[in-house]
Amino acid sequence: MLDIVIEARQASLGNGLEVRRILPFRLRRMVGPFIFMDHAGPVSVQPQQMSAMDVLPHPHIGLSTVSYLFGGQVTHRDSLGVEQIIRPGEVNWMTAGRGIAHSERFEDPAALAGGELEMIQTWVALPEADEESAPAFDNYQPQQLPIFTEKGVWMRLIAGNAYGLKNGVKTHSPLFYVHAVLEPGTRFGLPKEHSERGVYVAKGSLQVNGNRYGPGQLLVFTKGIDPVLFAHEKTTLMLLGGEPLGERFIWWNFVSSRRERIDQAKADWEAGRIALPPQDNQAFVPLPKDPFRLKGSPPPQPLS
Repeated sequence: MLDIVIEARQASLGNGLEVRRILPFRLRRMVGPFIFMDHAGPVSVQPQQMSAMDVLPHPHIGLSTVSYLFGGQVTHRDSLGVEQIIRPGEVNWMTAGRGIAHSERFEDPAALAGGELEMIQTWVALPEADEESAPAFDNYQPQQLPIFTEKGVWMRLIAGNAYGLKNGVKTHSPLFYVHAVLEPGTRFGLPKEHSERGVYVAKGSLQVNGNRYGPGQLLVFTKGIDPVLFAHEKTTLMLLGGEPLGERFIWWNFVSSRRERIDQAKADWEAGRIALPPQDNQAFVPLPKDPFRLKGSPPPQPLS
């Protein structure tokens, strides 16, 4: 059965970039190891406004960030000295481990012209054994990500394994992440080999069990159920999930199985112990006092 439908909420990254935030959600914090999901765009601004959209250097621990674009391009720079432009069809997979800082900048005027920029960013929690691993970064080109097509279906495997597809994207736990496009009238199913499975409708609409769902909705299904997804129109989906990792705490950009580790990360960022990107170290995002309390929400809660 359909376990829950999560409605995306509008959120601001504080730099004029508005996003639709899907995860975490108070009634369903994670889907497999995925603990965060934002959908940005389509965005269109004037060239003189571009610098205001930049995401300045900020820290992460205990997770991997996964960036995937439908349109436009973004320049990534991080503490390891990596500078990488990501374009549609590519994957930027950055594993924070014990700590990393990175920035995301919009430096190509054409990327924001005509509403071209559109991006999905997810965070994948790390297993406890890998939470303190060395930070790492990988960019994967489209030819490294297998594509499957049949009548009415196009899909690209971003990471993990699903529908008999596998690729070389380095992951730390069993998961799947798929970009799929369905033509009108197409029926489609979810991969059966994973315990937790979600379907995010990025564009178009789906019918499931007689109910219709549209853009900005994440459908999460109970284990063992094999739903039929019917596309009323051309529909773009992000399919994600995998095996649960257990309790996690999240605060700002930090994720950990231990609350005290997040407190250490706060202190490390304030003290400058997490290095800034060497090519982008003139400004950074300061540690918030407590973004949860500022919004009137309870203190950071475990994600499970």
